[in-house]
Amino acid sequence: MKILILQGSPNRRGSTYLLADRFRQGAADAGHTVEIIDVVHANIHPCTGCVRCGYEGPCVQKDGMEEIRPKILNADMLVFATPLYYYGMSAQLKTLVDRFCAFNSGLTRKQMKSALLAVAWNSDGWTFEALEAHYKTLVRYLDFQDMGMVLGGGCGTPSMTRNSRFMAQAYALGNDLKA
Repeated sequence: MKILILQGSPNRRGSTYLLADRFRQGAADAGHTVEIIDVVHANIHPCTGCVRCGYEGPCVQKDGMEEIRPKILNADMLVFATPLYYYGMSAQLKTLVDRFCAFNSGLTRKQMKSALLAVAWNSDGWTFEALEAHYKTLVRYLDFQDMGMVLGGGCGTPSMTRNSRFMAQAYALGNDLKA
């Protein structure tokens, strides 16, 4: 299976990256092909809502999405990896997700698999509720098959994350995937 991890943290080697890389290792060990895309440092502009794409492209904007779009459409699974910023995904990852507009029907026809990896400093029971709801709505709307979530509460620093149970959970989620 071809898996694409959309890594949405500005911290290139932070807690989000650690979970994403651990998931990558697990999936690769299970025989899958995995690529991590650094969404934050890609040149991606916000969707303008012009709908000149007709929901199937091409987008009128010429930016990093021209390179990322075919990778997304060639993948069998998308993994959304994000720090929790004000109880949602990072703005950079959300900007990329908004650009799905230009290939919406291509995504829904694929019936892809997906997963969510998220980290937060906070570890209250309700910490991830809004992000979970948003992710589940995307999965439903895009007709994806949710393969699971790793929600790393109490992972405010890389050392906190490295010493958490979430590293093993991320590896297991990737390693347990079936083609």
